Amino acid sequence: MEPTADSTVLQIRGAVAQRLGQQRFNLWFKNSTRFALTDGFLEIDVPNPFIGGWIENHFTDQIVEAAEEITGRHLQVSFSVNPTLMRNLKKGQLDHQARVVNTNEVRSRLRNGKQGSQTPVRKLRGRLDGFVVGASNQMAFSAVQDVLATPGGGYNPLFIHGGCGLGKTHLLQGLANGLDEERPELKWALLSGEEFTNQFLAALRRSELETFRNKFRHLDVLILDDVHFLANKKATQEEFLHTFNAIEGVGKQVVMASDSHPKLIGEFSKSLVSRFVAGMVVKIDPPELETRCKILRHRAAQMKRDVPEPVVEYIAERMDTNVRELEGALLKLAAFSNVVGQPITMGLAKQALAEHLSRASTIIRLSDIESVVATFFGLSPADLHTSRKARTVALARAIAMFLARKHTDMSFPEIGRYMGNKNHSTVILACRRIAKVLEEEGTVCWRTPTGRCEMPLATLMARLEEELAR
Repeated sequence: MEPTADSTVLQIRGAVAQRLGQQRFNLWFKNSTRFALTDGFLEIDVPNPFIGGWIENHFTDQIVEAAEEITGRHLQVSFSVNPTLMRNLKKGQLDHQARVVNTNEVRSRLRNGKQGSQTPVRKLRGRLDGFVVGASNQMAFSAVQDVLATPGGGYNPLFIHGGCGLGKTHLLQGLANGLDEERPELKWALLSGEEFTNQFLAALRRSELETFRNKFRHLDVLILDDVHFLANKKATQEEFLHTFNAIEGVGKQVVMASDSHPKLIGEFSKSLVSRFVAGMVVKIDPPELETRCKILRHRAAQMKRDVPEPVVEYIAERMDTNVRELEGALLKLAAFSNVVGQPITMGLAKQALAEHLSRASTIIRLSDIESVVATFFGLSPADLHTSRKARTVALARAIAMFLARKHTDMSFPEIGRYMGNKNHSTVILACRRIAKVLEEEGTVCWRTPTGRCEMPLATLMARLEEELAR
């Protein structure tokens, strides 16, 4: 007897738990994910974009290996936001996630060109020939192509910024794969701000700073994702500044990506910001309608599914958020088509996606708000989901709640559930507190590793809303 889809999914989850260990699996997967198999894809529902991004960045390899072990096939992994899963998360689990985010140690990927790697290098998923280009990302894509053709040329440094799920990491991985295949003589490294931080701290503890510096300062191309992770980390910023100067000073290339413009990353040194904006700073915007349609057609072709053009337009017109959610909607539609045994039609799409389409835009908008606010204060979105009441965290959380009420149609209870299962009264009080300070033209203050900061709240809010509108 062939296993059912449900039993296969349970086996895959068990295999993932075996690879990660039960403690890590319980922390990130047990209450906060839902797996489903659809047409060669493993779709993973997550409660919010932050948790989805963390799982994608840290555990995709283990998930793919586990799925291949159970099914005997190589499955692509896709993530989709399902905010109802937030109800399953406990305060202790959210607090623990935030602690892990701030202390986690992971390995980077390093390529040493013809001199050979110290460890085998896994092929990265993102490829430039698989990147769907449109008006919203054309400039970023062209800049990456130019870097691949002439590292250290006109676009140096290159700084790409934009919201969650818009393709920043795809472009960085595509550049790395292009360097690997087309410029094998070059030494390059691709890692996140978190990985750079953890490797620096590990080298510091082991008195191996010289080895660390030799590893990075003699690269031809340094590619750093999530550079905003360096915020609030003074020693790491100083080390990265020296690394940056060593690479860029001899005409080599630095490429970075962040959720926010460099001027709006809180607690970044002026020296770093001035170097970032001296190069090419380019934003990836949410895809416009034509690009959204192209993305859906591209994914449907990969899935080998016949999706009528009116259905493509129906989804694209109602989802103007990000690539990940577009793909998630298409996967849900394909799964529903399989379950009912009917081809994809407009009627089926409306039936299958009614709830998904109704909640997608506000959830993604709130994730953008969280990301912009957290980055400004040198925090992570995970910090805002915790029960911590430290001044900086509490202020950032209150501002995010206020902006969510102002810029989305989410209710007080919905915002509270999304931001760590807070009671709706917590959201109401936070919004009232921020509104009162704005009405009185007051200032707010918060603590950073370098001391106390103070700013008129109206000025702070204007900066945040400017970034949200970019």
